[in-house]
Amino acid sequence: MLRRLALALGALALFVAPLPARADDSLTVMSGAGAPGIFDMIDLVAAGAGFLKEQHLNVNKQYVAGPGTAAQLVAAGKADIASISVEPVILGYEKGLRLQFFFARGARYSYVLGVLNDSPIKSLSDFKGAVLGQTAANTSDVAAKSMLGGVGLRPGDYSFVSIGIGAGALASVVAKRVDGVADPFLEIANAEANGVHFRVFRHPTLSDVVNTGYAAAPATIQSKSEVLKRFSRAMAEASLFVRVNPGAAAKLYLQGSGQAVTDESLARITRLVTFDKGDFPAANPLSKTIGLMAPRKVQLLSSYMSDYGVISAPVPGNVIATDQFIAYANDFDHKAVEKLAKNWH
Repeated sequence: MLRRLALALGALALFVAPLPARADDSLTVMSGAGAPGIFDMIDLVAAGAGFLKEQHLNVNKQYVAGPGTAAQLVAAGKADIASISVEPVILGYEKGLRLQFFFARGARYSYVLGVLNDSPIKSLSDFKGAVLGQTAANTSDVAAKSMLGGVGLRPGDYSFVSIGIGAGALASVVAKRVDGVADPFLEIANAEANGVHFRVFRHPTLSDVVNTGYAAAPATIQSKSEVLKRFSRAMAEASLFVRVNPGAAAKLYLQGSGQAVTDESLARITRLVTFDKGDFPAANPLSKTIGLMAPRKVQLLSSYMSDYGVISAPVPGNVIATDQFIAYANDFDHKAVEKLAKNWH
């Protein structure tokens, strides 16, 4: 009887239904860039190369005009993640805005001062009397004021005008309606990819302070920690992919953003990614901390913002950034991702 029972149970096991496939977790990412652009490179590569699918994630990205608006919507629970710069979160802290960055979109301080190659401005001192174009008020002010203050220039010695981002901003520079820009370096890389060449000035003390990334409300970080750490891993894998094969990343970017993949567009975006490789999260492909936004370095930026009157007091760095997902994000087969990137067509 026991043998018959064992045989019967064994036969029954053959007909047990397979376990259902794991359902994808949904995340909504709110970007403050206003429209899809090169800032979405990592997201689009993560989707196109299959890293999001691998992590069982369904990511919906939405766009609003301005990082401050994106931050407020995420803080209010209208989206899970804000893809923005750090400054609006530090600025909003005194007004009750609570977001925390958990993965960096870059590897160094994004804001630089730039002038056209034929500009008479060849040193920071030469910016006296200059009109500087910027993407948005307050975000690049600290970079400019602290850099120029270091050579004795005061805020009254130069002025700012908002020129936005993209083609319109570049047109203002080329037409010399502004003398230079206080911009994210990625904007200058975009100009370089389009054949417009710049002389660039980087911040002497904030250069390794990462100030762009993905942020969420503290409650979301707590309640969706398992989902966010998988999102972070997908971003780390995508960052390494971009670093290893800029041409393949450019193709995935064009496809994901709905742009035509032509020889010209592919060459242009490949030039951009190659030129800007030091600013993407995997600037060092051997790093085991891809995506790290170090709280102590964010606090240095917060102190600068306080020193230059943008905020009344520094905000603690560990309130603005956390490294809790970085170890998990980087715990993947780097060699396998490199091989995938190198063999991508």
